[in-house]
Amino acid sequence: MGAVTDGVVGRIRDSQPRLWLLLRLNRSVLAGCVLAVVFVSLVIATTVGNGPFRRLVADHDALWWIFSAFIGAIITGVTLVVSIGQIVLSQELGAVGDQRERMDEAMDFRQDVESEIDLDVSPPEPAAFLKLLVDRTEAQAKRLRDVVDDERDEELRERIDDYVDDLLENADEVSEGLDDAQFGTFEVLWSSFRFNYSWKIFQARRIRDDHAESLSEEAEGTFDELLERLKLFGPAREHFKTLYFQWELINLSRALLYVSVPALIVIGSILMNVGPGAFPGSTLGVDNVVWVAAFGFTVGVTPFVILLSYTLRIMTLAKRTLAMGPFILREAEREEDIDWS
Repeated sequence: MGAVTDGVVGRIRDSQPRLWLLLRLNRSVLAGCVLAVVFVSLVIATTVGNGPFRRLVADHDALWWIFSAFIGAIITGVTLVVSIGQIVLSQELGAVGDQRERMDEAMDFRQDVESEIDLDVSPPEPAAFLKLLVDRTEAQAKRLRDVVDDERDEELRERIDDYVDDLLENADEVSEGLDDAQFGTFEVLWSSFRFNYSWKIFQARRIRDDHAESLSEEAEGTFDELLERLKLFGPAREHFKTLYFQWELINLSRALLYVSVPALIVIGSILMNVGPGAFPGSTLGVDNVVWVAAFGFTVGVTPFVILLSYTLRIMTLAKRTLAMGPFILREAEREEDIDWS
């Protein structure tokens, strides 16, 4: 059996910097870096451009043409915030019957998990709940290896050893990442996405099918229990992913609202007070009006950059977790070439 590529990390192993940028980097830090690049680029481009910028301000009213459009854009951004808030709230509003149905479904799933893993009460925290599923799956994999050790089929034992070793290595890494992780931070989802349960389900079914005649009744039952535990991880992770998306959209809405009013004030102040004769002189060899214009432009695009930084993470996660269950959308999720003939 070939080596297994587990989780999101394995899927894009060759693009670690891009993975870190899209998923792991703090969204506020990412937005700040983008804004810094915008500010510096504007100062450089304006300084080395054709003719003094102050002359453009005087002859063509450049500041008005640049900043007047920001007023409408920022107000439109606030409208977008309201729309996002309505989308999130629509998931939470409903009649008492709908809310009770949601509660019953959540309790039913929790009880199914508790019944499968033989536990009276499962943890209420998402990280602890996912960690419990991973740990119990790990324990079942070890039990499978112990049961198959008594089988006569040497190839079966070797394939099970490889399979269990891969699963245990991945499970230990995921379990360690989930320790003390708090929901609302990206660490919970980051760790859970590294557990490639879809590929593990396929591998287990493939091994069981290839060696069906060699398996004892006990081994068959152990395989079934392992598959059931792996299948429980999928809906649990998807549920917490949905909650995290709602959490992030709320944070995005709040951040946009926080920056919109200051941005409007800065843009309005530049439009009303900055003219060809404002801020005479230069700083660090750059005309002061260039510094002011670059700062104002950077403040004006802040809502857009914040929206960009949050949307990049949400869309990246959504794209890489489209399929739940035994389906694998990306060839990079596995390293084995399988002969289906």
